[in-house]
Amino acid sequence: MKRFRTFVMTVTMLSMAAAQADYSPVPLYWKTLRPNEKEIYLFAYLTQVYDTHKSLINEQGRGDFTKWYYENRAELSYNIFDVLDTTDVVKFVGWVDDFYSQPEYHERPFPEALEYAYDRSQMKEQTLLERYESLLGREKKRPN
Repeated sequence: MKRFRTFVMTVTMLSMAAAQADYSPVPLYWKTLRPNEKEIYLFAYLTQVYDTHKSLINEQGRGDFTKWYYENRAELSYNIFDVLDTTDVVKFVGWVDDFYSQPEYHERPFPEALEYAYDRSQMKEQTLLERYESLLGREKKRPN
């Protein structure tokens, strides 16, 4: 059973790594979902990231790969869980929809859409110009 679990986690990690570097089918899938299904998908994704991180800690300890996974997937998910205590999930779904509605982001991986949504959730009490400048500054830092 442990080998099967390790195999499933390895395949999951490899598929996530491949999704980062190349075309991701998630945007296509996301667009086919109804709003309530998008909420379910969002919670399922966040829960899967949490469960994977906890499994990595239990099975491999807090080594380099677990640290990488935390920094590249789990930390953002934990932050989103914290924000969802005060922000309606419908807003997050709307921000992900907004991300994928932009032509240059049509094929970007789901974690980038979540990062965009999280950034939008942190833009409270900013002027429109400040929001625009912060998004432009973030774009300059993003490697392709």
